[in-house]
Amino acid sequence: MAGADRDQHGRCFEDFTVGAVYRHWPGRTITETDNSWFTLLTMNTHPVHFDAEYAKQTEFGQILVNSCLTLSIVAGMSVRDTSQRAIANLGWTDIKLPAPVFIGDTLYAESEVLELRESKSRPHQGIVTFRTTGKKADGTVVMTYVRTILVPKRARG
Repeated sequence: MAGADRDQHGRCFEDFTVGAVYRHWPGRTITETDNSWFTLLTMNTHPVHFDAEYAKQTEFGQILVNSCLTLSIVAGMSVRDTSQRAIANLGWTDIKLPAPVFIGDTLYAESEVLELRESKSRPHQGIVTFRTTGKKADGTVVMTYVRTILVPKRARG
């Protein structure tokens, strides 16, 4: 049967509790290659992300990591603990970038469960909302966002 051996790791709706905090591990150190490839792949032409001489003249004085890369890495770090079994992402809101990320910074993340509710249209599924925070190794918060996902409930039977 197709998909019979599908990985069943991750949490179902009943495994989440409002207020629970998941500290995601491991962290991730951002390399110049990560930033350059991501920036060029996504067609971002702002030179602050890949032109060292240009970046030296900015208020940052160095290459700035593409914020969409930061979002992708922080979100990726959260998957194992929050959305490994998700059926769908339902929304992202309140993305904030309070501090810059530079080449060589190591990021860590944690997510807090903000809300749980049963799906009205899908009785075997539930909706979970998290606030995820990305931090540098020194504790500086570099990103926060709220994400809502649809997850299965445990099979009854």
